[in-house]
Order: sequence, then C-alpha cells, then structure tokens
Amino acid sequence: MTNFSLCRIFLWILFISSFTFLFSCSSPDQSPDLIITNAHIVTVDESLPEAEALAVRNGIIIAVGDAGSISEMAGRDTEIIDAGGRLLTPGFIDAHAHFWGVGSLRLQLDLLGKPSWQSIVDAVAAAVEQAEPGDLIVGRGWHQNDWLEAPARMIGDLPHHEKLSAVSPNNPVILTHASGHMTFANAYAMQVLGITSDTADPAGGEIVREVNGDPAGPFRQRASNLLAPLRNNWEPDMAEVVRMAEREALGLGITTFGDAGTPVHHIREMMRVHREDPLMVRLHLMVRDRTEVMTEALPELAGAIEGDPFFRVSGIKRAIDGALGTHGAWMLEPYADNPGTTGFNTTPLETIREAGELALEHGLQLAVHAIGDRGNREALDLYEALFEEHGVYGPYLRWRIEHAQNLHPDDVPRFSQLGVIASMQGVHATSDGPWVAQRISEARAQRGAYVWRTLLDSGAVIINGTDAPVERLNPMHSFHSSVTRLMPTGDVFFSEQVMTREEALRSYTLDSAYGIFREHDLGSLTPGKLADFVVWDGDFMRGDADAIRDILPVMTFVGGELVFEAE
Repeated sequence: MTNFSLCRIFLWILFISSFTFLFSCSSPDQSPDLIITNAHIVTVDESLPEAEALAVRNGIIIAVGDAGSISEMAGRDTEIIDAGGRLLTPGFIDAHAHFWGVGSLRLQLDLLGKPSWQSIVDAVAAAVEQAEPGDLIVGRGWHQNDWLEAPARMIGDLPHHEKLSAVSPNNPVILTHASGHMTFANAYAMQVLGITSDTADPAGGEIVREVNGDPAGPFRQRASNLLAPLRNNWEPDMAEVVRMAEREALGLGITTFGDAGTPVHHIREMMRVHREDPLMVRLHLMVRDRTEVMTEALPELAGAIEGDPFFRVSGIKRAIDGALGTHGAWMLEPYADNPGTTGFNTTPLETIREAGELALEHGLQLAVHAIGDRGNREALDLYEALFEEHGVYGPYLRWRIEHAQNLHPDDVPRFSQLGVIASMQGVHATSDGPWVAQRISEARAQRGAYVWRTLLDSGAVIINGTDAPVERLNPMHSFHSSVTRLMPTGDVFFSEQVMTREEALRSYTLDSAYGIFREHDLGSLTPGKLADFVVWDGDFMRGDADAIRDILPVMTFVGGELVFEAE
C-alpha cells in the first residue's frame, strides 16, 4: 500500500473521529436532561429491582443503574440532583379516587374524622353564622362509626335531624356520608324539597324515618337522589376544583389519578380546563351517567382526547350496591346487626348490562362498584355472561370490580379465571375493620372481608387506591394498611391477609398501570417509560412499619419535570 493511500486512510479516520466528536458535543439530545443520583431506587422492574441512579431525557427514562455509570452520562447541561440516600419509587397511581370530590372537598365543610355528631352540628352552626338566610350549606365526610359518643336522639345507629335543624332554621343543609352512599338533610332542606311522611322510598333506597313515618334526616342509597334538586345548586368553579385536586395529588406523590366515576358535563368542563391550562397530573376518568347520555357523548369524548397522555376517558362506571357502613352493600345473608335487611341492589342489573354493551362497543373498561358478597357475585355473573355472548376473552378487556370488599369463597377464584381486576383500597379494611365483624359476623368477615392475600394467591390482580374523599388521598395510609392491617384501635384486622411491601408497591404502581392499560409507559422505572417518579422523606420499603403513615414526598416528577417540592 502506498504512503498516499495510508495517508488517505488516516485522514478519513481522523475526519470520522472529528465528526463523531463534534456530533456528540453539539447534540444535547445525546446527554440526559436530568440525573437523580445517590438514591435508594425501587424500580418495580424485575430485571433490575433496585438501583442508585437514573437518567432522564425528553421526559423519558433513558438509563437506570449504579451511581458511577449514570454519572458518566452527564453532559454540559445535565441537571444533577443528589437524593441524599432517600427512597425513590415510581409515581403512585391511585386506581380509585374521585377527582371532583377531592377538589370540591376543600370548598365545603370537611367532616372526615369528626369525633361526634355534636362536632358536626358545631361546624354547621359556624357556617350558618357566615351565610345569608336561604344559602345552601354543604359538607361531606361524616361517619357514625367514627363517633366516640352517640347522639342524644337516634334512629337505629343514625342521628335525628333535631339538633342540626335547631342551629340552621333558615338555611338548607345537606351533608354527604363519608362513603358517598347516604346523605343527611335538615328540616329546612326537606321542607324546601317537599319531603314529608307521604314521600315514598325510591327503588334501591330508603328514607330513614321516625316511628310516625316522618323523615328523620338520613337518606340511604338512591333515596339521596330526592335531595339532588337542591344539592345540585351547589356547583363550585371547575378550574378551582381541578387545581385543588391536582395540587393535593402531586403533593402526595400521586402522578396518575384514576377517577372512579364522573358525569359527562363535569368531564366536558374538566376537558375545557385542561385545554386552557394543561394538567400536570395524569387523569384517567370513568364516565358515570345515564345510559342515553353516555351513548350520545362517548364518541365525542373518546375522539377529543385520543392519545392525550394527561387526560383520558378509559372506562364506564356503574354501582351494583351501596356501602357496608350504611347497611347498603348487597349481601347473600342478612346483616348480623340488622337482620331485617340484606342491603340494596342500587342499579338494575339490566342497566349495568347496557353499560357493558356500551363498553364493548367503544373499547372501554367496565368498572362496577360491588361491596357485598351478593353484589360481587352478581357482577361476576354478568361479566361472564357478556364475555360468552360476545365471544370475548375476559383478560383482554381488563374489566374491574371496584372495592370487592366482601366475597363468598366460591367467587374468589373467578377473578383470575375471568381476568377481572380487583380494584381495592387498602385503607378501607382498617378504617372499617373495628365494626365489620359486628355488622356481618366474625365468621363471615374472616372468610371473605378484604381478602387481599387470598385473592393474590388465587392469581388475581389487585390495584390499590384510597377512594378519596371517602378516605384521605394520602397513599401512605393505604400502603400502611396493606402491609400491616393495623386498625386505629391498635388491633390487627385478620393479619393473614396482609400484603408484602413489594406487593403493596406493585399494587400502587405497575399493577395500577395495568389497570388502565398503561403498563407500557407507566408503573415502573424502566428505560423507555415516562419519567414519573417520587423522592420520599422516609423509606417505606424497609425499616419500621409504624413510621409509614407519616412519610411524605420531598419531590414529585412527572415526565421528568419537577411538579412538587416540599418546602
């Protein structure tokens, strides 16, 4: 080979090397925008369960590994954050909460955790002092099982309206039960609505009455609809509701919010707010409305938001029964503490079937609220029948049962057999636990109430959440309940049903992503997925379980952007 040829080869190699060097230096796309290092990273990715650092570019995770290797990827403009050895996990996905409910709770009387009926009466009295005569006063969150002392006048286990009406003689008052399945009205509200002893109980509901037939104040289940003409007059500004819910979620480490049922008109308003000022939390909505309204609206809603990574309608919601706390859950046997009832079928089965047909037509999930063991059995029967009639494979559809709180043992294996997801909320077991055995008997509670371990061992997928504002939105409350089953009384609610910490984290991340068909881009810290993650001020994956409830985020990232930082 001539010297000239060797020279040409050398110059060509030099040119290529120079080009490569210039390209890597002049292309910021090739280095991370962000590196988080010195962290205890729990990835929820079986191929690399733990790591020390991760790198993000253009909102996507590009690398996860040891601190040294990731640090070598840094470029001139890379932001590097030292996590100080703190826990870093995927962003939490609350699989079942109520977006409008969380935001609007801040704009009404917050009665969650009030220790007595008197404390609720006092809160209403204070609101009346600030109101004009005739103004509607609304609140949410009361639960008779939380009270440390019984009201002076009761109808069964519920208060009479007498004391409430005495402090609000010129203002209608409507207070929603913590479960959302019962409503309380004062005398003025019932007078305005014309509700008297002659008002009939609607199907699927009950007006709680005095012995003489006069309404006592509580309205169970669908009887609450009698109050809707007045209750619906309270309509807070949607932008304010959305921003309050968004702020609370991100501040608690929730990067994806699974909304469990919103009417069409609220979805349209939320969509408007999102278009004007895009959301920072990823919102997946279930539509819950009359069949004819959904039939008209679903093509518009699905088309308007197709492919939006922050705003999607992904399911249809129906409720087959009520809540255990109001004796509304539909049971196979009578309640132990109220043997005259087995609860309520709150939505006709044919209406739920129509929702299933709509879901199949539009490629959406069907999610049925079912708490009682009969409610769950009827929902599973309906799902199975629709799958067979339409020749569809259940696991492909990922239909869900919301709550699945009380199951007959024969129905537990049907979840995995049909591919039905059990959407359960860990915190419900421990907040309900102190009174569940009294309500349905010790034996029935042990065999079928909140049986997470039994379901997991049968092959079912459990996705976790809070059901806020039924409970507080804080995911650490549900996580703690999931791994300890520790009740406020200090007792443990059937410890054999606990999850491991790894299972609880997965139920709140990767499995919850599966529950909304987003396990391909959310739920684990895997290269190629969206960079949604949280740095925490304590490590709930190891150490003292008693400390879990108090752990909070230090930083929350969505798509690689810092959207919350603790002060």
